[in-house]
Parts: sequence; C-alpha cells; structure tokens
Amino acid sequence: MSGSSSSSWQERLQDHCRATQLNPPVFNIVSDRRGGRTAWSSTVTIEGQSIAARYWYDGQYLNNAKEDAAEVALQQLRAIPTPSR
Repeated sequence: MSGSSSSSWQERLQDHCRATQLNPPVFNIVSDRRGGRTAWSSTVTIEGQSIAARYWYDGQYLNNAKEDAAEVALQQLRAIPTPSR
C-alpha cells in the first residue's frame, strides 16, 4: 500500500465519503468510568449510521480512538455497495 500508507484512517474515510458523495463523517468521543479511571473511545456517524471503534483508550490517546472508528467505518463502507441515488 505505498502512497496512501501515510494517510490517517480519518483522512482516508473523509476521502472515501467525498468520492462516493456521502456526507462528511462526524466523530464523537465517548467515555466510560471504570473504577478510578476513565476509558475513552469514539464513534463516527455517516449518513445517520453510527459506527463504534473496536477498543477503549486512555485519555492521552483520543486520536487513536478516532483512527480506530475511522478504520472500522471505512472497512464497513467498502464492504457494502453504495446505494444508487
């Protein structure tokens, strides 16, 4: 995957949405209090569909949560044929 390997998953997802004429992705950060700590994750909403990241992260790694959600969303979008409008 040379060439696009330096792009973040968030950038790739935005590019895919633009290319397929979908609304831009909207990222949301979610938290879950676990004992004395808080775990953080992300969801991304595209065309009304909310897609969750696979993992929970420490607060200093919020961008990783967004990258995770973007990767999951992109994999799902590429697996599903784009509906004709």
